[in-house]
Amino acid sequence: MAGFAYFPHTEEDIRQMLQRIGVGSLDDLYSDVPDGVKYKGEYDLPSALSEQEVRDWFASLDAKDVPLKVFVGAGAYDHYTPSVIPYITSRSEFLTAYTPYQCEISQGTLRYIFEYQSMICTLTGLDVSNASMYDGPTAAAEAMKMAVASAKKKNRVLLSKALLPNVLHVVETYAKYAGIDLGYLSAESGQTSLADLQEALAAGDVAGAIVPSVNRYGIVEDLTGFADALHEQKAVLVQSCDPSALAVVKSPAEWGADIAVGDGQSLGIPLNFGGPYVGFMACKTEYLRKLPGRIVGQTEDRDGKRAFVLTLQAREQHIRREKATSNICSNESLMALWATVYLSLMGPKGMQQVNDLSYAGAHYLDDALLATGRFQPVFDKPFLKEFVLKPLVDPAKLQAKLLEKGFFAALQTEEGYVSFCVTEKRTKAEIDALVEAVKEV
Repeated sequence: MAGFAYFPHTEEDIRQMLQRIGVGSLDDLYSDVPDGVKYKGEYDLPSALSEQEVRDWFASLDAKDVPLKVFVGAGAYDHYTPSVIPYITSRSEFLTAYTPYQCEISQGTLRYIFEYQSMICTLTGLDVSNASMYDGPTAAAEAMKMAVASAKKKNRVLLSKALLPNVLHVVETYAKYAGIDLGYLSAESGQTSLADLQEALAAGDVAGAIVPSVNRYGIVEDLTGFADALHEQKAVLVQSCDPSALAVVKSPAEWGADIAVGDGQSLGIPLNFGGPYVGFMACKTEYLRKLPGRIVGQTEDRDGKRAFVLTLQAREQHIRREKATSNICSNESLMALWATVYLSLMGPKGMQQVNDLSYAGAHYLDDALLATGRFQPVFDKPFLKEFVLKPLVDPAKLQAKLLEKGFFAALQTEEGYVSFCVTEKRTKAEIDALVEAVKEV
C-alpha cells in the first residue's frame, strides 16, 4: 500500500471491511475461482512514460490507420458532422452528467432529452418517443417485445428479410431467449412481400411485423396495405428507419405504423470502428405504457416556469420487476444530445439538402458504374443514397483494387451483389476516381 498513496483505503480500513463480512483476506474473496484459471505470472506492463512519450506512442498507432473514402452504408453512414457538435457535447455539464434522477439539479440534461424526444416525434410523425436506446438493432428487438406485450395471446412476430442483417440477427437472439416465435416475409424484387404478410396473418397468431422504411438494398419500400392488413388482425406494424432519410421519405405515421425504431448514427454521428450508436423508438400514444426505457416530460415548477422531469417509468424493472415489458433502463444520452444538436443545426432545409446531395451522388455513381460494363442492374426500384449491383467481375478483386486506390466500397451481400452508398460528403471528383479504379479491374 505504501507505493500507492492515491488508494483511499488504508490497511486498517481493509481489515475492518473484511472483518465485517467475515473474510480473512482479499484472496479469500476469490476462493470460489478454480486455482487453475488464476494468473500467477508477472503482468507485462511497460514502464512509466512521460506525457510527450504517451502522445507520441498514440500518434504512432494512429499513423497505422489508412484513411479511406467511404462508399459503403449498410446501416452505418458517413454523413457530415458540423464541427460545433463535439465542442458542445464535450462541455463538462454534458460529458460528466449522470442519470438525471434528481430533476432539480438536472434541468439541462432533462431539457435536451426532451428536445431529442420532440425531434424524433417530428421525424416519425408519432406521438411519443423514449429517451433513446442502445442502438437500432436492440431497439427493433424491444419493439418486437412490445408487439407481443400489446397483443392478446399472440406470440409470433414477422420479420422482413429486407431488414439489415444486423437487425435480423439481434431480433432473432432476443426472440430465442424471450420465447417469441418468428416468421419471415420474403423480399420480392427487392421489396417486402405484402402477399407473404397476408398469408401469415391468416393463421391468427401474429402479434406484429417489423419492416424497413429504406431496406438493406437501399430501396425505399412501398408499404401500401401493410398497416391495414395488420390492424385488421389487431397486430402491430413496426417500421425500422434511417432517421436521416425520414426528412424526405414518407414517415412511419404516414404509413400507419404503430412503432418506429432505428439508429440515430446517420444524424451526424461519425464512424468510429463500430460505435457509438444511439437507438431511437417512437410509438402511438396507445402503446405508451409498453414503451421501454425512460421518458422525459414537461411540467411547471412552483413558480409556473417550464421544467422537465423523468416520467412514466412504471414499465421499468425497478417497479414492475418481472411484469415489465422490458428490463432496459439505460439510454445513450450523450449520443442523443449529439443527434439533437445536429438536427438543431441542420433544420428541415439542411436535412433536405443532405438527402438531395446524397440522392444525386448515388444516382450519378449508379449510372457511371453500369456504363463501365462491369455490373448489371438488380432491381428497378427507387433508391435514395444506397444501391446494389450484380458484379460481372470477381468481387474480391474489385474490393482489392478499390482498397488500393483508397476507397471502402463494393460491400458484398449474401446474394452475391455488391452495395454502394453515397452521402453528401462524397464529391464528384471522388466518385469519378472510384469509377476509374473500377475500370482497372
